[in-house]
Amino acid sequence: MNAATITVNVIALAALLWALSKDRSKTKQALRVAVRSFLGMLPMVLTIIILIGVLLGFVTPQIIQNLLGEESGFFGILTAALIGAVMHIPSLIAFPLAASLLEGGAAVGTVAGFIASLTMIGVLTFPVEVRELGVKMTIMRNGFGFLFAIAIALVMGVLL
Repeated sequence: MNAATITVNVIALAALLWALSKDRSKTKQALRVAVRSFLGMLPMVLTIIILIGVLLGFVTPQIIQNLLGEESGFFGILTAALIGAVMHIPSLIAFPLAASLLEGGAAVGTVAGFIASLTMIGVLTFPVEVRELGVKMTIMRNGFGFLFAIAIALVMGVLL
């Protein structure tokens, strides 16, 4: 366990103990809500973890290096950004996936483009956005999101 993980857990435990000392019944109620929420999300999260595990089982580090590695250049960034744009996975799963891609040989800028487009573009939520924001605004928001994801990837690739 690294220092950041220990620090976050210590802070969370201290906050929980503080909350218990202030109002035990509200804290217990909040914990019950949190556990119910966690159990409700668990099937989806486990399914995504299994799918990612199977995918990474079939995709070798050589394939990752060829498609998303340093030598892939702008094509790799574009590929990762397009994949991120169409995937709909929570950040809780996306960050470990990004770490696996980096370990498999993907370039930092490419992975940054993947994460940026994953969080800024909503292909699956497009119909809802059109209904709420209109076609023009939805296309503009997603288009600018994609351009910014590419820009972020390029900057991160240079900086890191």
